[in-house]
Formats: sequence, structure tokens, C-alpha cells
Amino acid sequence: MSKDSGSIMLALLTGAAIGAGVGILYAPDKGDNTRKKIGKQAKKTKEDIANRISQATDELTKTAEAKKVDFEAKLDKTISNMSYKADDIILGLEAKLEDLRKKNAQLQK
Repeated sequence: MSKDSGSIMLALLTGAAIGAGVGILYAPDKGDNTRKKIGKQAKKTKEDIANRISQATDELTKTAEAKKVDFEAKLDKTISNMSYKADDIILGLEAKLEDLRKKNAQLQK
């Protein structure tokens, strides 16, 4: 769930809760019944918000895990490439060293 869609969902839930609350307050009913309705609606809204937060948390966890796996794969590939390049550099340096040894041996004759 993106940040924008999460904000939209929260705004919709908040609007629904406010609308339900206003509707209950203006409905002609006894005080006890109105308070019970408000309490039920508040509990329902709280559960809805908790469910949405739980869903968002699950989605973020899945996304984070996927990014972690992707990062680890790229890191392994990079380390592997670096290892091959290091081996190539070492082989090149060893070849140059051997050439220098040969030139040095010729100069010492």
C-alpha cells in the first residue's frame, strides 16, 4: 500500500466515522440509545483502523523483505564481480613482476 493510498484510506475512514457520529447525534433517539450507538460505531471504527494498520504493516513487511532479498542478491553479485576483478589485477601484477624480474636478471649479467 503506497503512502498516498494509505492517507486516502485513513481520510475515508475518518470521514465515515465523523459522518456516522453526526448522523447518530442528529437522529431522534433517547440519550442512552444514542450513546450506545456512538460507542458501537467508535468500536467498529477502531477495529477498522486497526485492521487497516495491520494490513499496511504486513504489506510494508513484505516489501521490506523483498527489497532485502534483492539487495542481498545484488550485493553477492557485486562481491563476486569484485573478486574476479581482484584476481585479474593480481594476475596482471604477477605478470608485470615476472617481466621486471627477467629484465633485472638480464641487467645483472
